[in-house]
Amino acid sequence: MIHPTKRQSEILKSVRLFGTCTVGKLADDLSVSDETIRRDVRSLVEEGLVLKVHGAIVAPDHLREDPFQLRLQVNRDEKLRIAARAAEMVNHGDSLMLDTGSTTTYVAHSLVSHRNLFAITNSIEVARSLATQNGNRVYMAGGELRADDGAAFGETATDFTAQFQVDKAFLSISAISVDNGFMDNELWEADYSRTVIRQAGQVIVVADHSKFERRALVKVCSFDTVDILITTRTPPPPIAEKLDAANVDVIIV
Repeated sequence: MIHPTKRQSEILKSVRLFGTCTVGKLADDLSVSDETIRRDVRSLVEEGLVLKVHGAIVAPDHLREDPFQLRLQVNRDEKLRIAARAAEMVNHGDSLMLDTGSTTTYVAHSLVSHRNLFAITNSIEVARSLATQNGNRVYMAGGELRADDGAAFGETATDFTAQFQVDKAFLSISAISVDNGFMDNELWEADYSRTVIRQAGQVIVVADHSKFERRALVKVCSFDTVDILITTRTPPPPIAEKLDAANVDVIIV
């Protein structure tokens, strides 16, 4: 099989991202029957692109991709637009905090021409982009590094970050919920973000349109905690109403 079908490409993407997927989960995600998925998977197995184990499909070790590197490619053009707009809000010499995330990574990339920035982050990718550039000073929060993206979390990281006060904070989030506001999937991520929010004069959330009405596990903060949301589409009406009531400045790029 030289060219996978669109559905088979989606199967490959899911398996490489999560490492393992059940037939039932793939069928639900792609709105087809279990038998349709099994037929698609049969060809992928024959080509050595996936492995079939009891009740699930897994990626061969040599085809596994770093989930963070994959997230960098999801809605990449939107994230680049968001990052470019975020960079316009930063002045030379500003003090910043940036958390870990694919969108904040692009924000850091967009700041490479800025000078004399003072930045605090828990992300190796963000620190690498800004450190040693144009007189910038970059402080990396310590703690246990997550294997996925090289980000530091835990009490050490939050305590370190809480020592600083900055002009602006740029935050990635996993979901924007009408009932729960801004959300993340990991407790330590949410805890770190809340620390950043307390230490920043202006809180800016950077999130592409896919974050609207998505499910996540942990509440980071309510709408009225955020000053600006940079996104790529008009929020759904219920969320737009909550943002407006909380006086959040929504910038669509």
